[in-house]
Amino acid sequence: MRITVLTLFPEMFPAALDASIVGLARQKGLVEFNLVNIRDFALDRHQVTDDTPYGGGPGMIMKPEPIYRAVRSLEAGGSRPTLILLSPRGTTYDQAAARELSRETDIALLCGHYKDVDERVRAIVDRDISVGDYVLSGGEVAALALIDSIVRLLPGAISDPASAERDSFEDGLLDHPHYTRPEQFEGMRVPEVLRSGNHAAIARWRRQQALRITERHRPDLLARKALGPDDRKLLADDDEENHNRQP
Repeated sequence: MRITVLTLFPEMFPAALDASIVGLARQKGLVEFNLVNIRDFALDRHQVTDDTPYGGGPGMIMKPEPIYRAVRSLEAGGSRPTLILLSPRGTTYDQAAARELSRETDIALLCGHYKDVDERVRAIVDRDISVGDYVLSGGEVAALALIDSIVRLLPGAISDPASAERDSFEDGLLDHPHYTRPEQFEGMRVPEVLRSGNHAAIARWRRQQALRITERHRPDLLARKALGPDDRKLLADDDEENHNRQP
């Protein structure tokens, strides 16, 4: 996979792209990164990439010419990557989108900055993505979030693929609780079922806990998920157990 980042601040990326799973995937040749400085495509010697908005108002707007020229430079090889603009207007990013993008072979992430990009930039954008309902100084942090979520899904990026397949959101639920050694820590013990060796009981407990945690912390996810009779029973059993524990 090839990932290009179009940015005004390429210096924000090298350390992050060399670390952790992303760095290992890069070393294995699973992903190649291309950092493009939009300022290099400005039309003046001062490399100006922003200007005041037509109609007045606060803030600065990224000019269209440098962005168009930067994108067109990527087409020199005869093909054009899927161009994704990171902006608050975009579709909210989720695990399904990460899965979808991990199957691409060539994508480019356009990092907006200042108040917004000139609206005419959106004429050449394939997708508009937001990482949440909050405002960042620019798209660079959002681009890093996309990169990390995509690269970890590439075959071979994680030594145990089953680990990624069981992450939160993969099946529409939050993940179940996890424990490791020591068995007892500051008066808190690992649940007995996890030490039982009964794999069927462990699987049932984990599924029940995932349902319970999702119901408590993200009921919106549970509302969108079509629960089968087994899951509904696990939730009902959990509610009954909690009720029986009340003093």
